[in-house]
Amino acid sequence: MADPKTLTDEDRWRIALAKDRRFDGVFVTGVHSTGIYCRPSCPARAPKRENVRFYSDAAAAEAAGLRACKRCAPDQQSREEAAVILALRALRDAEAPVSLDRLGKLTDYSPSHFQRIFTRSVGLSPAAYQRALRRERAEEALGEGTSVTEAIYEAGYGAPSRFYEDRRGSGMSAGDWKDGGKGRTIHWSVIGTSLGDMLVAATEKGVCCLSFGEGEDELRARFPKAELVVAGDDFRALFDKVTAAVENPATATSTDIPLDVKGTAFQQRCWDALRQIPAGETRSYGEQAAMLGNPKASRAVGGANGANNIAVLIPCHRVIAADGGLGGYAYGTKIKAELLRREGKSGD
Repeated sequence: MADPKTLTDEDRWRIALAKDRRFDGVFVTGVHSTGIYCRPSCPARAPKRENVRFYSDAAAAEAAGLRACKRCAPDQQSREEAAVILALRALRDAEAPVSLDRLGKLTDYSPSHFQRIFTRSVGLSPAAYQRALRRERAEEALGEGTSVTEAIYEAGYGAPSRFYEDRRGSGMSAGDWKDGGKGRTIHWSVIGTSLGDMLVAATEKGVCCLSFGEGEDELRARFPKAELVVAGDDFRALFDKVTAAVENPATATSTDIPLDVKGTAFQQRCWDALRQIPAGETRSYGEQAAMLGNPKASRAVGGANGANNIAVLIPCHRVIAADGGLGGYAYGTKIKAELLRREGKSGD
């Protein structure tokens, strides 16, 4: 979760594009072509960037000659909403856990009543929100290559045991992404497509690798501890679906193609965000970070996208440079441009 005190205007723009309601009350978006100002979460169509200015609050926007949007009513804030915003700021700034009693005193509500208000607005209890905030900070650090121990303490955990307690039940440990496929049997094949030779590999749970211009050596480098087996008829139907999705990438995120992906929780969230980008649309790394609630985490997002083993089905080709150019791609910009063209997006 980005610190509101350090937000730049570009951070605020990405938040507005993501319509992130958690920043309502932190700033307002002024649209000078229409003369109105809005909450960051306003559902109205996004304006052109050159027409937008950002203001600290409604009073500042109105002093600049703007009027409140009737759709999102940024000038109207209930006492409950103000209390939640105040609590969110306190939780983001805190270096240690904040008790429910303290939040109640801060907002002038009884602890139990404030918990109901907060949970209804945010979707998490204050305690769960704080755990998620710490986990996110740790996972961002892991995504940037920080050691597990350093990431744990930088995120505000008093001891490694607290980090693992928070992650209990997530189905993976902090080091799972390094396991090299230990204990797995991976069935693989190289298939000719209109984009060139495609390596596709799967476990009994689903596709675990899709790449271009690679073969057994590269697959073994990705999963050095797995047992590799040339795919037989049992995997033909699945691999046929994968091939069809590559030829028509607009269908690539179809739920009838099972995936077997493993990474840190932060990487998993980044990959889920990629699958939420509609075919024919693109996002910058900053916009993808904003989708995750932290517009300043574009570097960590880039690292997570780079760790994606499943091209097309997890569509990292839909992430382009901030200036609208194609940006990089592990399998070459020619393939990336063609995937975007087939989806109806030029990418240039």
